[in-house]
Amino acid sequence: MRFDGKNAVVTGGASGIGRASAEILAARGAHVSVLDVAKSDGEQVCAGIRSAGGNADFYPTDVSIAVEVEASVNRARSAGGSIDILVVSAGIQRYGTALTTPDEQWEEVMKVNLNGAWYAARACLSDMIGRGGAIVNVASVQSLASQYNVLAYTASKHALIGITRSMAVDFASDKVRVNAVCPGTVDTPMLRWAASLDPDPKSVLDACAQMHPLGRIARPEEIGEVVAFLAHENASFVTGAVWTVDGGLLTLIGGTPRTETQ
Repeated sequence: MRFDGKNAVVTGGASGIGRASAEILAARGAHVSVLDVAKSDGEQVCAGIRSAGGNADFYPTDVSIAVEVEASVNRARSAGGSIDILVVSAGIQRYGTALTTPDEQWEEVMKVNLNGAWYAARACLSDMIGRGGAIVNVASVQSLASQYNVLAYTASKHALIGITRSMAVDFASDKVRVNAVCPGTVDTPMLRWAASLDPDPKSVLDACAQMHPLGRIARPEEIGEVVAFLAHENASFVTGAVWTVDGGLLTLIGGTPRTETQ
């Protein structure tokens, strides 16, 4: 799957699945613009892509702020031409129930995980309409089920599926495809941060691995490969789809095991 001549925007591309997706797209010929709040990490990712012979630029962006997203997409457009591919991978995880989630935390999660996806799509769609394009939203298995104590995150990821399906229907006749991937547990900085909240982080990672029938946690590039396929013309008849890339997690009756503390 080559992406020669394609211009791609990747939000959350400084780490995790976004980084893997950006690196894969660039390695296969795309001009990639990485949008992220993590300036040093984003610059490092793009420097690595360029040193490997790829073409990448970094634009510091808070995806929860519409004007920042629009400005960064405009810069990506100026650097690489009309936008062909958008990968939405920017996201944050927070913990709390309906009783313990503060208003500020709810708003923070929704602004990044949900509004950020909308702002990015809105900024890129004008280039895609009529000439074709692909949007891939990185959702989660928590778009389809839930765990304990993750009200805002689960709500935002469920809503991201709704955005995906709505845009897929609205813009199918304009040659724009919109799909979502729902990863299981992936070895990303977000996962490592979440595990660090427990007194025994290794036990958390081990438990996550055991939840998946494949018996391990995914590597970011394994999700990135599915993102790349959905962004490629090989997936030309795929739109409005929700692809689980979860090592069989949601296939297993029982889902996430309940711990003694829950």
